[in-house]
Amino acid sequence: MSLISSQQVAEHSSAESCWIIVHGKVYDVTQFLPEHPGGSRIILKYAGQDATEAYDPIHPPDAITTHLPKDKHLGAVDPKTIIKVVKEVTAEEKRRQELLAARPSLDEIVNLHDFEAVAKAILPAKAWAYYSSASDDEITIRENRAAYQRIWFRPRVLRDVSTVSWATTILGQKSSLPVYISATALGKLGHPDGELNLTRAAGKHGVIQMIPTLASCSFDEIVDAAVPGQVQFLQLYVNRDREITKRYVQHAEKRGVKGLFITVDAPQLGRREKDMRMKVVDEGGVAKVQDGQGDIKKDEGVARAISSFIDPSLSWKDIPWFKSITNMPIVLKGVATPEDALLAYDYGVAGIVLSNHGGRQLDTARSGIENLIEVVEALKTRGPWPNPRFSVFVDGGIRRASDVLKAIALGASAVGVGRAFMYSFSAYGQEGVEKAFQIFREELEMNMRLIGARTIDELEPSMVDASGLSSHVGFTPIDNLYNTTYQPLALAQFKTRL
Repeated sequence: MSLISSQQVAEHSSAESCWIIVHGKVYDVTQFLPEHPGGSRIILKYAGQDATEAYDPIHPPDAITTHLPKDKHLGAVDPKTIIKVVKEVTAEEKRRQELLAARPSLDEIVNLHDFEAVAKAILPAKAWAYYSSASDDEITIRENRAAYQRIWFRPRVLRDVSTVSWATTILGQKSSLPVYISATALGKLGHPDGELNLTRAAGKHGVIQMIPTLASCSFDEIVDAAVPGQVQFLQLYVNRDREITKRYVQHAEKRGVKGLFITVDAPQLGRREKDMRMKVVDEGGVAKVQDGQGDIKKDEGVARAISSFIDPSLSWKDIPWFKSITNMPIVLKGVATPEDALLAYDYGVAGIVLSNHGGRQLDTARSGIENLIEVVEALKTRGPWPNPRFSVFVDGGIRRASDVLKAIALGASAVGVGRAFMYSFSAYGQEGVEKAFQIFREELEMNMRLIGARTIDELEPSMVDASGLSSHVGFTPIDNLYNTTYQPLALAQFKTRL
C-alpha cells in the first residue's frame, strides 16, 4: 500500500469525509462519527489532522484498530509530508511544567498523602477532576478516610517482635503485601505509560495488580508487561452483550489471570460533579473500551461516557452463568450489607469486596471498614471463621499501613488500594509506585511490632477498639494530611466579564 501524504489527509476534514492520523496511520472515521461514545465533535476537531495527542491519554492503543473495520484502515502517512506544527504552550501548561520540574525528590516523599499532594499540583485540571471526584456531596469519600480514624489500637507487649512478616496469600496467590492494587480507570490521564507503571512495579515487588476494564492501556499490553509468574486479577464491568463479556473473561483466563472481580455496585454511574463540570467528553474524547455502548449524554464528564455499555440488568441469576464460563475464582466487588454477603456465599463465589467504589457511586453509603464488622458476624453463621472457602476484602480510604492492619484485625483477608497508587505513578511514574510499596513495608514493620503481631495471622479483633466506628456524629480526630489534599466541591461559576 502506497504512503498517504498529509495533504491528502487534510482534504478529508468534514463530517462528509473525515480522515484522521493516529500513530502514523490514516483512518477513515466518517461512518464512525455518530457511534463515537464521546460524540462526533471531538473527532471533527481533528478531522484531516494528526489526532494522536488527543487519542493517547484516554484510549487503549488498539482501540481504533479493534473497533474500526479493516477497510477503513487506509495506510501509513508519508513522514516526508508531515508539517511539524509548533504548539503554543499555554500559561497553565507552562506553570504545570514548572511545578513538575520543582517536584520534591522521591527521598522527600514519606507517606502516601505526599503523592496525592504532588499529583494535585502537576496533573492537568481535567485529569485531577476525574481522578479525585466522588458522587453528589462527596460525603462517602470523606467518610471512607474518617472511618479508620475512629478505630483505635489495643497493642500487646512483650511478644518478641524481632522478626515480623506481612507476606500473605490472596485468593491462594502469594503476595508480598496484604494489599493488592485495586482497579482504577484511565491511567494515561496521569502518566504516558498509564497502567504499565503499576504492572512493572508490581512484578518487581511481588504485589498483585487488578487490571481495570476501563484501562488506558489494552488488556494484552498490560499482561504482556508482566514478568513470568506475576499474579494479576481482572476487574469486570459486565457488558449488555454477554458474548462480549464471555470472550473477554475467557481471553483473560487463557492469558493467565488468576481472579475475576465483577463490579456489582455500578448499574448506573454516580453523579461525579467535579468531573461533570470539566465536560471532558466535549474537549478530550473518551475511550471505546468495549463494543456495545449505547446513547450517552455528551456533557457529563468522561466517567459517564466510557461506561454506557455497562448492563444495569445484572442480577444474582447471572452468577451461575459466570461460573459456567470460567474456572477463575469469582469475587463480587461492591457488596455493602450482610444480607448480600450471605447471598454471595450461598451462590458459591470465592469472596466479596466491601466497597462503595471509592465514594463514586451512592453518596452517604457506609464505608467498607464499617460494613466489615456486621458482614463477618453474618458469615460466621455459615461455618468456621476465617473461612478458607470465602475471602472478604475491603477497599476505600486506605492511606496507611495502620489502616491495613485495622481491616485485617477485624476480619478482612486483604485490602485494595486504588487512588493512592494512581497518584504515585501520576507524580513519579513506576518509581513512585515502588516508593509507595516501600512506604507500606516500612509502616507495616513498625506498626506490627508496636501492636505485637509477628505475622498477619496474629492480627485479631482484640487488638482494636472499633466501638466508635458507627458513631457518625461525634468527635473524629482531624486528619490534617487528608484535608490538605481534599478539594472541596464548588458551585456553578459566573462567566468572567471581558
